[in-house]
This record gives sequence, structure tokens and C-alpha cells, in this order.
Amino acid sequence: MTAPFREASIDLDAIADNVRHFRRLTGVEVIAVVKADAYGHGAAMAAVAALSAGATRIGVAEIPEALELRRQGVHAPIMAWLHAPGERFEQAAAQDIEVGISSFDQLEAAATAAAVDRPVGVHLKFETGLSRNGIAPADWGRVLAEAARLERIGRLRIVGLFSHLSNTSAEDDRAALAKFEEGVAAAASFGVHPEIRHIAATAAAIDLPEMRLDAVRIGVGLFGLSPFDDRSSAELGLRPAMTLRGAIAAVRRVPAGTGVSYGYDHRTDRDTTLVLVPLGYADGVPRNASGKLPVSIGGRRFVNVGRIAMDQFVVDVGDTPVSIGDEVVLFGDPTLGVPSAADWADAADTINYEIVTRIGPRVPRRAS
Repeated sequence: MTAPFREASIDLDAIADNVRHFRRLTGVEVIAVVKADAYGHGAAMAAVAALSAGATRIGVAEIPEALELRRQGVHAPIMAWLHAPGERFEQAAAQDIEVGISSFDQLEAAATAAAVDRPVGVHLKFETGLSRNGIAPADWGRVLAEAARLERIGRLRIVGLFSHLSNTSAEDDRAALAKFEEGVAAAASFGVHPEIRHIAATAAAIDLPEMRLDAVRIGVGLFGLSPFDDRSSAELGLRPAMTLRGAIAAVRRVPAGTGVSYGYDHRTDRDTTLVLVPLGYADGVPRNASGKLPVSIGGRRFVNVGRIAMDQFVVDVGDTPVSIGDEVVLFGDPTLGVPSAADWADAADTINYEIVTRIGPRVPRRAS
């Protein structure tokens, strides 16, 4: 049987299993983070799989992502926390999307979007040391006083208080938690009592139990990838959800000294067989991993040779028998003997998050 030309197979059972794992591990609510098209896995189907396994809320970065999930039939609570300057929240409010608030101006915009019988759900974000978005400590009093007033008059519903950790060290993260707790105490002094408090993403949810609070935001762990350099997915009890595949598009027997791909960065050192894999940097294959990228063909591991091009790359399989149409597994679950996203990240000097997220739109996602 001929393999798919190019395809990312998404194991929805793995996503569901990973949610159940984090629910057991943490004992708190799981917010399934499906921003950036679920780290390349397909946002709607990943969200549905996560919710089926007990996730209580969906998290995305931007409101357009949340609106698309609504269009695709996801009815669970959704929060979005990164907004364009001057962004208006009427569309979000109309679709019952909760918005992260990082400034007084955003708070006012949320209140403006409320209807008489429809307060806007908000999560107030405190800046606790990451130096990104979030309400600065100097502004906490002003924002909290106004948020409390707007909740009393029915313009807002304060769903959550949250922040974001740097994952630099346990000491740094505990300092951020202490700052966050100052914000929570300040909120209480103004009569703000949220439904949930959340600060931990995947790494802190695993390693720092005191960070779990009322809910954890699980992103990369949802898809079975490890947030750590020194521990694999399997060691964490997670199952990778994405397998990237292609089919051999051409087979060529060549003599020693044959140049391969642009610039002839590689020349064969013996008579050998070269195969063409029809994915390239347009599909998210990292060009800077040229000559180092592992793949699996027929259950054996090989490394690409020559430069990775926009649409394709070449693998030297030696004397291994291969045919056009044979399957090439680029990465997947390493417990099955194939390269992992972490292996690709090592080859490209990056992180596994980037490897899966950068897989391009020419690669169909297929639920499995």
C-alpha cells in the first residue's frame, strides 16, 4: 500500500489520555491550551478530545482563534488572553468567550462590550516577573477597584486571576507565585473573589505542586511532549499525539562522488541509494537541520543528506531495498522506534514545541 504523500496523523486518544493523566496528577481543573492551531495538531479536534477526557475550559492566545472554535462547534468555556492594541471585545462577548485582561484600557473595553443581561467573563492577569503582558503591580489597585465596581453593576464576571511563570528555576517560579499571591490578596481586599486562580503551565503542573492552585493550563503536555530537556514523554507518562509521515517520491541508485541537493554540501562516499521525501521547509522541516535530520524507513533509522529544500529532502539508505510509495516516518512516538519531535529539536537546535507548531498547512491533519 502506498503511504500518504505527506500527512500529520493526530492520535486523539493520546490527547485524551494526556488530559486524564494531568487530572490524576494535579487533582485540579485542566485548561486545555490549543493556541496556534493546537501547537499544529488541529485546534477543534484537539479541543473536543480534551473536553471528552475532562478538561473544563479551553485556552487560546487570540480572540479569532476562539471564534473559530465556536464556529466549529466547541461550546465549552474558552478564554483568550493576547489582544491587539485597541481591540474591541463585542464579538467575543457575543460568543461567550472569556478575555484575559492585562490593563485598565482592556478592562474598560470588556465592560463596553457587555450587554444588559450578558456580563463579559474576564480573567485578570497579574504581571509577576515574566515582563510580558499583565497588569503591573503599580496598577493593581486602580484596576481591581474598577473591576469590582463593574462586577457589582453586572458589566463583568470575574472568572479568574492568573499569571505566567518563566520556568527559569524553582526559586524564580516560587518568587512569581509569591507575587501572584500578593495580587490575589489585593483582589480580595477589593471584594474580588474569582472562580479560579491559575498560574501553572505544563512544566510547573508536573514539578511544582504548590503552583497547581485551582486549575492548570496544559499546552505542550496535552500533545504528549515533554517540557524538559532531561526527561522524555514516556518518563512523564505522556503519549505523543502527532506522527508526521510522507511517502518516498523517487528512488535513485548513484555512484560514489554524486552531489546531493543544492550546493552539493554532501557527496556520496560510495555507490548507494538515495530516496526523495516530499516535505521541506515550506512544510515545517527545519532547514538548519540539513545533514542531521533523523527519519525512519522500513523500521530503520536514517539521517538526511544534503540541504533540505522548500518542498523535499534526500535520504541515503545505502543498500536497503526501498520502493516509491514506501512510508517515511519523520517523527512520532519514540516508544514505537521512530524519531521523536525532541530528536528533531536537537537536530535543529530548537525545542519540540516549535517542531510540531511549525508544521505547515500543506500537510493534512488526519485524526487517528
